[in-house]
Amino acid sequence: MAIAVPSLNWLRVFEAAARSESFARAAEDLNMSTPSVSQQIRALEERLGRALFERHARSVVLTDAGVAYLPLVQQALQSVENATLGLFGANPTQQVFIQSVQIFAQGLLAPRLALFIEKYDNVAVTLNTGFRRLDSSAYFNDLEIVFGRQRTHGLDSDVLVGEELYPVARPDIADLINTPKDLLNFRLIEVAPERAGWHFLFDHYKLHAETPKFVYTDDTSTAMVMAQGGMGIAIARAPASNEAMKSGGLVPCLGGDAIHGPEFFHLVYRDCTTLRPAARLFRDWLLNWCSELRRATPTT
Repeated sequence: MAIAVPSLNWLRVFEAAARSESFARAAEDLNMSTPSVSQQIRALEERLGRALFERHARSVVLTDAGVAYLPLVQQALQSVENATLGLFGANPTQQVFIQSVQIFAQGLLAPRLALFIEKYDNVAVTLNTGFRRLDSSAYFNDLEIVFGRQRTHGLDSDVLVGEELYPVARPDIADLINTPKDLLNFRLIEVAPERAGWHFLFDHYKLHAETPKFVYTDDTSTAMVMAQGGMGIAIARAPASNEAMKSGGLVPCLGGDAIHGPEFFHLVYRDCTTLRPAARLFRDWLLNWCSELRRATPTT
């Protein structure tokens, strides 16, 4: 049986009570009476069918269900607050909210975001990544940076940059790899969500591997750290992984022979004509910067 979405006010009261572990302090913070706080918490618990607090004579303590629920409620309330400020705040045209896949945010955008701020210092930027466990669709974003094959991600989209793939490892391991076949002497660190992984490279090298030794992760930056620790060989995804590769002291194997990846990063949004002014400024800046990046990136 589906549970109806609880009242936003119930969630606001729950968050205040959980944060302070006191119905009385929550009532003071929210300018309510303590019985009203207790009543709304009880209504929320009845709606969910689970107790969120253990009541004691002079205090309340979150149950296991309450502990699990609190961070999700806090993030949801913060999302509503951010969206409200962005859309209806005192100066809404100077807010831009961006959601980006982690590798692009960490490896390309975050290190250079100061260039945008320096040029448009009156624009407040919020950059979110896939670190959040909640579905990103629950959050308001002006723009979203995604990765995948060319397709319609939204009503409008722009191609930003592709990727060049090549194996990387610690220098002591890379020195032992003289031919593609030598790769099979080591563990190969595979980023499971990526479509263009080790088997894509095997096809390029015309390498037939019956029993490669894989170790899996779900993130390229983590793969780089694993390679830095000597676990094996990772796949660089230039230029997005350049910073992680450099900081990890990794070097290309096989002379850095790079392979064009089949997929691209895209900037997506609902409709270019309805972008808010700050989002339009960011889009123009990002497209110009990515154009320069493509020209500066060596290709094979």
